[in-house]
Amino acid sequence: MHLARFPRLHFAHLPTPLEPLERLSKHLGGPDIWIKRDDCTGLSTGGNKTRKLEFLMAEAVASGADTIITQGATQSNHARQTCAAAAMLDLECHILLEDRTGYHDEAYAHNGNVLLDQLHGASISLRPVNSDMDAEMERLAQQLRDDGRHPYVIPGGGSNATGALGYVNAAFELVHQANERSLRIDHLLHATGSAGTQAGLVVGMQAMNSGIPVYGVCVSRPGREQEEKVFALAGRTLDFMGLKPDLVTRESVVANGDYVGEGYGQPTASMVEGVKMLAQLEGILLDPVYAGKGFAGLVDLVRKGHFKKGENVVFLHTGGSVSLFAYPNIFDLPGYVE
Repeated sequence: MHLARFPRLHFAHLPTPLEPLERLSKHLGGPDIWIKRDDCTGLSTGGNKTRKLEFLMAEAVASGADTIITQGATQSNHARQTCAAAAMLDLECHILLEDRTGYHDEAYAHNGNVLLDQLHGASISLRPVNSDMDAEMERLAQQLRDDGRHPYVIPGGGSNATGALGYVNAAFELVHQANERSLRIDHLLHATGSAGTQAGLVVGMQAMNSGIPVYGVCVSRPGREQEEKVFALAGRTLDFMGLKPDLVTRESVVANGDYVGEGYGQPTASMVEGVKMLAQLEGILLDPVYAGKGFAGLVDLVRKGHFKKGENVVFLHTGGSVSLFAYPNIFDLPGYVE
């Protein structure tokens, strides 16, 4: 599969590391766990959206855009990376942030990703929960067109067929890394939200006939609903790439909704445990919204015997640890020692 047929800019730090988590594996006493460090993609503290933005921003530039519009939750990792990419390319950037969690304290509203959005020079406007964010973006885009501007609209999470190419490519990258070190990957697990990461991974793994199943841990909706969302986007991605529509079967799309908790961006006890565990065993930071819940799912599934001793499980870290600073009071950490 020749992805160079599609316009792409190159600003991610690739390939991202693939590392064994030896202390974690010993602690859990189950499979051998590895981590794919997509928190190390480099763009404004990194994260999975950078891979998508290489294709999306190339499409924007090719279209003659002078302005980028996108949307997300208040502490959106996607918004932060989009702002940074727009700054690199000298494009104006408008971010619409939806109040999905109901948090309005100083840290959540102004720290973490929001602080970095502002540092990158983006224009930020807020929308209430349950807004039709696609309609809101189109309304703004039309206003800008009326003013003679040329906006390019990126969906939430960068999750369309163009953005999913970033994770088709990531699947190729991961399999190459595994082959180079004779690592048989039995399972690939990650947090799944706007669907582009999982859709791209599934397409890439199936296109290579890799035999590596992709397991999504939901962060915002029930498993069945997430599976349908991923499967639909995988189909659009296959069509965009000119591949056979039956390359991805419905059965190959798996998402577990058991670890969402009360909803998107709402902390859970298992997430808190997981974030602390990886930080204290391996020195790696997770975020509370995405990777933290994905990792909580991994830990629980290992404890339940879903992944077996002797298997190799890769956890794809989708980044976002800067949002830890938006949730300073959820970890019950000790104070200073006198």
